This record gives sequence, structure tokens and C-alpha cells, in this order.
Amino acid sequence: MKTREHKLDLLLAIYITSIVAAELMGAKTFPLWIFNASVAIFTLPITFIINDVVTEVEGRARALSFMRSTFLILLFLLAFNLLAISLPPSSRAAAFEPAYQTIFSKSLRITIASLTAFFVAERLDIYIFSKIRARLKNSGLWLRSNVSNIVSMFFDTSIFMFLAFFEPGNAKFVWSLVLPYWGLKCLFSMVETPATYLAVNWLKKSK
Repeated sequence: MKTREHKLDLLLAIYITSIVAAELMGAKTFPLWIFNASVAIFTLPITFIINDVVTEVEGRARALSFMRSTFLILLFLLAFNLLAISLPPSSRAAAFEPAYQTIFSKSLRITIASLTAFFVAERLDIYIFSKIRARLKNSGLWLRSNVSNIVSMFFDTSIFMFLAFFEPGNAKFVWSLVLPYWGLKCLFSMVETPATYLAVNWLKKSK
């Protein structure tokens, strides 16, 4: 049987991978019903579930350590990204340089929006989950998980969209982006509720 620390290491790896995948590949959108959704919609809800699982079993401090570690990794990724795109390509890589720049040269505004949304929303998710847990005396995991996720994902989506795309006079357009994305994230969160229970039980069984 794996120890709890081994399992927490695995959850941290999944958490970081989910955030980095969303950061690197989230610019792609695909048709989903009547919306165009970012592929990040598949990975971001995972991070909120892991927040809930770690907070439930290990407490708020451990969940916050996950968030802080990932935030530092995102800052490192940003710094390395700036270095990579600024270096001149070799003759062998020159043919692929335009595609490389297109993929990895995100604007500073988009990057700041992403980092800010992550920092605020993940902390808020952990805070709300902890407060409801204390009020309900550890009962109602499904309620704590979904309420904290739905509220924090609203802030995550709103902060990112407004910081990334708001211009004077286009608030209505930005809200037209926020609400569908938030709704889809909420749907994914509710569908994944059984996974939260399974992960909590899995983590609690270890020593």
C-alpha cells in the first residue's frame, strides 16, 4: 500500500500538470454544443477537486502549499518561456520558428490575467471549502465541494476574461464570454463529484 505522502506527491503532480497543461494548451478552443470552449475546461476542474480532497483529508495549510508551489512553477515557466522565445533559432530550427513563436508568444496581458485568476480563485476555493466544512462539522462533502468550486470558478473565469479582454465599452461582450465558460466549468465540477468522494476515500485509506 502506498503511504499517504506518496499519494499526496501524486496528487501534487496531477495538480501541477493540470495547471501547466491549461497554461500551455488552453488557447485552443473547440465546438461544444453552441459554444466554443477552451481545451483547458478538461483540466482546470481537476485542480479544484484536488483542492477539496487535500483540504478534506490534510487540512487547509497543505492545500495552500499545493497552490503556492504551483504558482512558483508558473512563474518559472513564464521566465523560461520569455527566455526560449527570445533566443535566436538555429538553422535547423529556423523553419519552425514562426510556428514556435505563434504557440508560445502570449501577450503579457494574457499571462498576467492567467496568473492572477489562478492565485485568487484557488485560494478562494480552499477558503470557502474550509469555512463550510467547519460550519457543517465535516458533513456534506458534495455540498462543500460544489459550492466552493462554483464560486471560485466564477471568480477564476471573470478575473481572467476581464483582465485579458476588457476594453472600455465591451463589458457586455466580456460577460458573454464569462457566463458560458463558467457554466461549463460548473457542469464539469458537478459531474466529477463522485471522483471527489473516491479520491477522499483513497487518500484516507493510506497511513
